[in-house]
Amino acid sequence: MHEMGIVTHLAKTLDEIAPEQHITKYGSVTLQVGEVSGIVTDLFVDCWNYFRVKHPLLEQCELKLEIIPAVTVCGDCDHTYPTVRYGKECPYCHSGYTWLVKGNECVIKEVEAETDDEDKTDTCVSYT
Repeated sequence: MHEMGIVTHLAKTLDEIAPEQHITKYGSVTLQVGEVSGIVTDLFVDCWNYFRVKHPLLEQCELKLEIIPAVTVCGDCDHTYPTVRYGKECPYCHSGYTWLVKGNECVIKEVEAETDDEDKTDTCVSYT
């Protein structure tokens, strides 16, 4: 189960951002997760919920997941197609000369947090 390792890495990343941005509490974190990334989203959410209650900055932090569809491109005919539906073989020309162009990522899209910085009026910090 690599989901716990990814959750741990995510928490470490959020810990590193907190002092730089004067964050006192996280409200939510939005992750873009590729359809073929290998992350089992139900397990990932369970790991997040287990981990965050033991971590003061993340205790109230909501996890939002956006699933990115997997797309493959054919090197012979240049068509793109849904990877999960058709697999490695191009449905247009039946070539096997294909590669994944998106759908394998796991990226922090946005973080919402409260800060203690009096100069900031906005309590939302976004990383895209």
